[in-house]
Amino acid sequence: MELDQHAEELASALGVDKEEVKSDLQNLLQYSVPLDEAKQSVRRKHGGSSSGGNAPPSSKRIADIGPNDGNVSVTVRVLTVGTRSIVYQGEEQTIREGQLADGSGVISYTAWQDFGFSPGDSVTIGNAGVREWDGNPELNIGSASTVGIESDPVETPYDDQIGGESDLIDLAAGDRGRAVDVRVLEVDSRTISGRNGETTILSGVLADETGRLPFTDWAPRPDLKEGASLRFEDVYVREFRGVPQVNLSEFSTVEVLETPVEVTDSAPRLKVGEAVGAGGMFDVEVLGNVLEVRDGSGLIERCPECSRVVQNGQCRQHGSVEGEDDMRVKAILDDGTGTVTAILDRDLTEEIYGGTMADAMEAAREAMDKEVVADAIADTLVGREYRVRGNLSVDEYGANLEADEFEESDDDPADRATAVLTEVKA
Repeated sequence: MELDQHAEELASALGVDKEEVKSDLQNLLQYSVPLDEAKQSVRRKHGGSSSGGNAPPSSKRIADIGPNDGNVSVTVRVLTVGTRSIVYQGEEQTIREGQLADGSGVISYTAWQDFGFSPGDSVTIGNAGVREWDGNPELNIGSASTVGIESDPVETPYDDQIGGESDLIDLAAGDRGRAVDVRVLEVDSRTISGRNGETTILSGVLADETGRLPFTDWAPRPDLKEGASLRFEDVYVREFRGVPQVNLSEFSTVEVLETPVEVTDSAPRLKVGEAVGAGGMFDVEVLGNVLEVRDGSGLIERCPECSRVVQNGQCRQHGSVEGEDDMRVKAILDDGTGTVTAILDRDLTEEIYGGTMADAMEAAREAMDKEVVADAIADTLVGREYRVRGNLSVDEYGANLEADEFEESDDDPADRATAVLTEVKA
């Protein structure tokens, strides 16, 4: 069998581009990898089973599908359908993506063509590939897959999720085909370098009764004005700077609502452990005791190009630079359920310090030591309880809360203890 035939067979089974499969095979074969082993490696790369062969797809429940499965068949209810254009193999391609459900669970999918199903439809999908996405299995519905509409609805416990109707607080990175009713709090227009050259986008902040999230409109709509109440359909969510961001593609729809969307002025207050466990959050409030003021607090210098902190006149990205003076605090908060580093900007730091940056620099010159400023800040903060509101990001280095508000707590400890005991007894 010629290499083209092997590539075509694999591409058809995996639902991916033949030329990409052929290139992968050629790369392996040039290093004397045996053909069968090379084919297994390509299957694993694209989410297929490494067992090889032409075994027919197995019929499975969603809960039984794993990242290492080969092609499968499922009978499911369509929860959401999102449409988005991507660049694949150097060409722009329109894909459908969203979530499917049966009685056992929910799974995400990507469909590489329009199979004609809509939210609420019950379908049997045959010969769907399985690959891992963000640590979870995802169905890959390609040209070799089949989709048939079922006359009898598939019963699931997730029918309330059909259509993707969501509150902002429930959105998470990776959500697709969602619908939200929101009010635009902030909106700015800017020009960026996109895949088709310079393009104008809108970005800002949305709100509803449950919270706030940033957004980007990649095909700017005139209805996105500050104060407008709007309904967005077919939006997707991705992570940006550690927090979920609502994205409107050219396929998203925007409807002006006659009734204003109610918004909250407060942020949801969570225990530190809950907030960190939820991952990035755009607007959240926590309460905790300051255990320590970390190194890198007080007077610092930033790179004039990228604003990174400069150490000994060196920026990690731009090398030797003339740093610009700034102030910040990195305070470790603990509430018994977890810890987070609260990062305070210059304005909040000056409030804590009780003087301006010029005052702090003068104190450092007199003492001939910058650390006197950080020490004074630590004397003020450590051991006290603070309420902190801001944007939370969580990564491999830990949890950071970029503070917008930082105030000493005036909560009554006795009332809080009573509330905790009531919760425990319940």
